Amino acid sequence: QVQLAESGGGLVQPGGSLRLSCATSLKIFSTNAMYWYRQAPGKQREFVAVIWRGDSTKYADSVKGRFTIYRDNAENTVYLQMNSLNPEDTAVYYCAAGPFRGTVRSMNYWGQGTQVTVSS
Repeated sequence: QVQLAESGGGLVQPGGSLRLSCATSLKIFSTNAMYWYRQAPGKQREFVAVIWRGDSTKYADSVKGRFTIYRDNAENTVYLQMNSLNPEDTAVYYCAAGPFRGTVRSMNYWGQGTQVTVSS
C-alpha cells in the first residue's frame, strides 16, 4: 500500500519552475512533519524542506528563496513549488513523513520518488 504518493516531476529548462505534490492519509498528515528530500546520482540523499504543525517551515540553504513548501490540509497533500531551477537541482525528489527535526534515518514513511531533470 502506497502511503505517500508523489507526482509532478519532469524535465524543465534552467530558470524554469515545477511543482511537486505528495498526497497521503489524514493519519500520516496530521501526526508527522512532512519533508522533501532529494538524491542526485552518486550522492547521498539530502534534506530539502520541511513543514510541521502551525505551518512552520525550514529549507536547505541551497534552495532557500527559490523553493516553497506548503500544504493543503483539506486534501492531506504537501507541495514543493520549485522556481529558478538550475542543473544542480537535478535529482530524484522524495516525500517523507517523520518527527520534527528528523533525519533521513528517522523518517517513518517514504514516497517512491519523482525525477526532476533541469537541462537545456
